[in-house]
Amino acid sequence: MARVLFTPFSIIAGLIAGLIGKRAFEFAWARIDDAEAPEPSHHDTPLAKVLISAALQGLIFAVVRAATDRGARRAFFKLTGSWPGEEQRDPE
Repeated sequence: MARVLFTPFSIIAGLIAGLIGKRAFEFAWARIDDAEAPEPSHHDTPLAKVLISAALQGLIFAVVRAATDRGARRAFFKLTGSWPGEEQRDPE
């Protein structure tokens, strides 16, 4: 039941994470280069610059997504008293 009720929280958190991640990446890239972040389809951009941009973007988006997901789960737990997910990792 908690999983069904958590779905709207998860969707909203994902949208917020996307917006925050985009802004954070643009801010970080502005510190690295004055130009916009390169696209892989740009012919004249060096491969190293494209790869650095992609790695930075991936890192930022993963961290922001994890933080917003965790925050949404904690907020849901405080509101409902039910944790939306596994309580513990399965020992392997």
